[in-house]
Amino acid sequence: MPQSTTSDVAKFGQRVTANIAKVMVGKESTKKLLLVALLSEGHVLLEDVPGVGKTMLARCLAASFGGSFSRIQCTPDLLPTDITGLSVFNQKEEDFVFRPGPIMAQIVLVDEINRATPRTQSSLLEAMGEGQVTVDGTTHKLSRPFMVVATQNPVEFDGTFPLPEAQLDRFFLMLQLGYPTVAEENEILLRMQGDHPITALGPVTEPSEVVKLQQVVREVFVEESVRDYAVRIVQQTRQQAQVQLGASPRGSLALIRAAQALAALDNRSYVTPDDVKAMAIPVLAHRLVLKADSALRGITGRSILGDVLHQVAVGAENEV
Repeated sequence: MPQSTTSDVAKFGQRVTANIAKVMVGKESTKKLLLVALLSEGHVLLEDVPGVGKTMLARCLAASFGGSFSRIQCTPDLLPTDITGLSVFNQKEEDFVFRPGPIMAQIVLVDEINRATPRTQSSLLEAMGEGQVTVDGTTHKLSRPFMVVATQNPVEFDGTFPLPEAQLDRFFLMLQLGYPTVAEENEILLRMQGDHPITALGPVTEPSEVVKLQQVVREVFVEESVRDYAVRIVQQTRQQAQVQLGASPRGSLALIRAAQALAALDNRSYVTPDDVKAMAIPVLAHRLVLKADSALRGITGRSILGDVLHQVAVGAENEV
């Protein structure tokens, strides 16, 4: 079997995006970024107001994927074992048997993650960071590829628990959908007159193909000056007056991997500074911990990253 190349990654992206477009109207850049996360072995946090399609986007990706899918609806009374699974005593076998929880699927939709308590939120950390869960001292490996797509509502605060910094840092990207245009909203209404289009959405890829293409992404070439550009962006986030904690080295790793995936989806075997620049805000903005007065003044991680990208020049030496 011939080895996969960036051309295969680009064709994969076109195929999956076209399939999702049968249900989701517009949001092309968001669909592409979702694939960037999948190919980078990362997890996604979708944050936006209710009703703009966060859950539907995750369901469309799962339907296009062909792997196992599960959904976790977060509530304040959700327990960690409701996510990871638990060991129960089997009287017939006179032994404990592990009953896997919904986290054992390949694509896991965690709906309204900020409605779960911090204890329950933390039960996702091992799975997201290491691709495994430990229950009663026994470690269970998760099937590859594995991806968590979580949603949260930024404007509803009653009964919610903000995600701690350690949890936010585990999310590879944070995306926002925004409201549709007039033309897009008209198209949505037209499509919804009959049966919901997602009921007819079938897979256009399979897990084994995704795993192969993830390896292709890892091999996309990153020239030293481009890597230096990414590092200088991350370093600059730590020097902003409005920031208490800048992006961590995990953020640097995510930025490079995201740039590799973006390059591969564009059928390039090398990363350019523009790839790094395009991925800086979705990869890094949610990782910044702002000072209290900055948040009160309406300053956001996205606005700070915008300033950082103006402050850090690519320079002639950074061009590929």
